[in-house]
Amino acid sequence: MDAADFSAVLSEVRRFVRERVVPLEAEIDEKDEMPADIREAAKKMGLFGFALPEEYGGLGLSMYEEAQLMFELGYTTPSLRSMFGTNNGIAGHVLMVGGTEEQKAEWLPRIASGDVLASFALTEPEAGSDPSTLTTRAHREGDEWVINGAKRYITNAPLANVFMVFARTDPDAPRTRGISTFLVPAGTPGLTVAPKDHKMGQFGAWTADVFFDDVRVPESALVGGEDGLNRGFGTAMGCIAHGRVHISALCVGMAERLVHESVEYAGTRRQSGRLIGSFQLVQGLVADSMTDYYAGRATVLEAARAFDAGTDTKIGPSCTKYFASEMVWRVADRAVQIHGGAGYMRGVAVERFYRDARLFRIYEGTSQVQQVIIAKALLGSATQG
Repeated sequence: MDAADFSAVLSEVRRFVRERVVPLEAEIDEKDEMPADIREAAKKMGLFGFALPEEYGGLGLSMYEEAQLMFELGYTTPSLRSMFGTNNGIAGHVLMVGGTEEQKAEWLPRIASGDVLASFALTEPEAGSDPSTLTTRAHREGDEWVINGAKRYITNAPLANVFMVFARTDPDAPRTRGISTFLVPAGTPGLTVAPKDHKMGQFGAWTADVFFDDVRVPESALVGGEDGLNRGFGTAMGCIAHGRVHISALCVGMAERLVHESVEYAGTRRQSGRLIGSFQLVQGLVADSMTDYYAGRATVLEAARAFDAGTDTKIGPSCTKYFASEMVWRVADRAVQIHGGAGYMRGVAVERFYRDARLFRIYEGTSQVQQVIIAKALLGSATQG
């Protein structure tokens, strides 16, 4: 995107986040729901398709530009980003990476506009950070595919119009080579979405289990057509690598907000007749959080540059996801500590962000999985003992 145009987009999003969404954070958290007018405003701004190609109605942002946009969106409740994150990220990228031209033309314009909400149905009860062990299966019957299985913690499932479903199509193939992806519209007979999960945090972002009981879809539902058969795992990993940089940038945006809340409180709260910001131990907490934020921002931008260049699409995304998610958790913990008892009270921003931040160390691959990915990429066969 032209630099001037991109700067205008960032300014508009910053204003939208800080003037319209931030004042509604407590309401969103309490009601566990994103207001309809915020959803419509996001659609009009093109936020449901910022990472999708311009030819399909998206903004076509690079990873580096997307990271900067996430810095702005991360400043408020993560449920805002979650509303359109799967359209741009792991669900939309399934079609960008692996879809046929016909599938892209049919689905991507509607996904980019927000008229269609897409879900990424990969995680299962016994296949989370290692999806190669998934057990959902699909087999051919005539000119149809029949899908059976269950998915867990699927973002936007209660609202989704279409699911990108990963299923094992060759049970005899090695774990990573017998998986395919299917486009399954909501309402297809046999597809059931459970009641939304009641989570620790990130209220307003809905997840749920999804069940497939002899769900029948046409051959055209196989993402990539016959060329995509048994190639779903590679598609998923490519989407998740992009998602790791994306989530890392979101963590940085939240860290910026937490630093702001910490500084504001330390500069106005008095204890023993003094501003608590005058106590050196409080100053140390603020300084550590600012340093963490600064390092996280630099790490994400470097990973985004390398991702765009194609020079690092594996170690970089894992390194930045590992660092940024752990970083924002430290910053959130310090923010609560700076607020003292007030930081433990519902209705105080840092208490809510503390609950919200905890999830970042889990999804898109846990911190421990990132460690394994990084170590194996660097050490190779030495990790096998």
